[in-house]
Amino acid sequence: MTASPKRAGADAGDIIPGQRPRTLKTCRRCGLWRNATQPVPGAGARGAAIMLVGEQPGDKEDLAGLPFVGPAGALLDKAMAEAGVTRDEVYLTNAVKHFKWQLRGKRRMHKSPAQGEIQACAYWLEKELAAVQPRVIVALGATALGAVLQDRGHTLAAALGQTLDRGGIPVLASYHPSYALRNPDAQGRQAAYSTIVDALARARRLAAGS
Repeated sequence: MTASPKRAGADAGDIIPGQRPRTLKTCRRCGLWRNATQPVPGAGARGAAIMLVGEQPGDKEDLAGLPFVGPAGALLDKAMAEAGVTRDEVYLTNAVKHFKWQLRGKRRMHKSPAQGEIQACAYWLEKELAAVQPRVIVALGATALGAVLQDRGHTLAAALGQTLDRGGIPVLASYHPSYALRNPDAQGRQAAYSTIVDALARARRLAAGS
């Protein structure tokens, strides 16, 4: 099951800023829906103490319609277990809800979303934040951090280890699990993974009020 390779991605000109779709499935605020199998909504309970925000779905997520079910999701599950965070405590989502990809041979490879696409999808992230009302947000990667804070002025490197703020909600930054997976250096992979575990452990403590 693969999306048509006729047009791998969307142009900024496809964005319809004023559109207010009733459901994510009918969203046409940008053109990423054209080549995605389906949108990938967030998953988790309303009232989850911690919201984890990634960049966008990957190939496995696009096919399953669920967030963080591929290799990066497996690493995130391992990090959560090590940090003492359970799935019941978290709401998992992405800044962009459709998989943006480019064809390389027969494989659909991740392509970073454009800023206009991130802004178009902020409509859905804001709805999720309002519905879940998390006590802590963990931004996994630079794209997620910019989307959560609605500000590209914060670099991921400077935000690591800090506690930022979004309207009174603590925001912690970490690497995306996919970064830890693809780092060619073994020490770099371990350092990135440890940063993820640390951010999750800090989020658990903040959510508990300690």
